[in-house]
Amino acid sequence: MLGSKRFRFGLIGVAGLMATTVMAEAQQNTVTVFPKAQIDQMLKTPPSFYDRTLRILDMGSYQLAIAVAMHEPTKAVAPPSPAAARDPKAVSCGLPKAPAGAKMGPGDGITHDDTTETYVMISGSGTLVTGGQIVNGTRSAPDSETSKYLAGPSCVGAIYGNLITTKVAPGDVVVIPASVPHGWINVTEKVTYLTIRPDPKKVLQHGYVNPAIK
Repeated sequence: MLGSKRFRFGLIGVAGLMATTVMAEAQQNTVTVFPKAQIDQMLKTPPSFYDRTLRILDMGSYQLAIAVAMHEPTKAVAPPSPAAARDPKAVSCGLPKAPAGAKMGPGDGITHDDTTETYVMISGSGTLVTGGQIVNGTRSAPDSETSKYLAGPSCVGAIYGNLITTKVAPGDVVVIPASVPHGWINVTEKVTYLTIRPDPKKVLQHGYVNPAIK
């Protein structure tokens, strides 16, 4: 189990709602430590890209998700997939198409309806593309990992518009407001970072702990 819990009050549980309320209050008043060993363990997993939540904490009026992410070096960027090539059950989002003559971004981007993200860069370097609008996008399914454990309802697709490119490196801290499209390009060496996501509407799975660190 991650960290340790020292309650400032006794747990006089009855059951059900009372127990849930006490645990939520305890989390608000308890320091939670994420040991470096656990973060390193999560970053050793093989996939070339992943974003995995370690834990979702109930902070009372909101939840807080702590995740780690990794990108392998990028190769040539493939053109964005048309909606027809995606899951036929997928729900469309963003603009149906870009204005005539609009310059498209170098790759896909993603937006999160309600979640502001803070990246704390650990290693590697790459370029973040932010801003603009999603075009011909696909909504994250309600039961998807993104919607349940990572960032809540989201939209991914091609981007266009007033895009900003920013090179980031270890030690940098990046804050991406909710609904701002963002994506990675020009990753020259494997990028790893922590992601901190407040969940003001409590749409993420309550009390989630990644099985890898239980």
